[in-house]
Amino acid sequence: MPPARSKARKRALDILFEAELRDSPVLDLLAERTTMGSPPVSPYAADLVRGVTVHKARIDELIGEYAEGWTLDRMPAVDRNVLRIGLYELLWADDVPDGVAISEAVLLARDLSTDASPAFINGLLARIADLKPSLTTDLAGDPAPAEEPAPVPPASPEP
Repeated sequence: MPPARSKARKRALDILFEAELRDSPVLDLLAERTTMGSPPVSPYAADLVRGVTVHKARIDELIGEYAEGWTLDRMPAVDRNVLRIGLYELLWADDVPDGVAISEAVLLARDLSTDASPAFINGLLARIADLKPSLTTDLAGDPAPAEEPAPVPPASPEP
């Protein structure tokens, strides 16, 4: 039997994947699935879904930036959501070691996606893990505050 957190990751993936396919609000689907209770949604699965949802813009930005040769739209939906969970755990779940976040994402991909997916997900998450120290400063305030408008240059004096 897989450990509780592995099962929670799979359940979170199910919810994220279903919401994407149905084009439904993720948190509404999470509430619906939690109420139904079959299969149950563990507190950790709910935390993952909420965390991915809160940080989705930054997560997708990082995937887009570092997934060489792939856009988010071209990736299989399973891979996209496995990467979202892996990146959330890698960058915001302080109680999950980086190696665990990566290996759990790879296992999900191995069980649920294409033959090429585990290597792709491993490579992308490992690359971002290597960059993590330089990313943490811009993750501290995530979700990112709205950008400030560029300063308006003073009007040039008339000749």
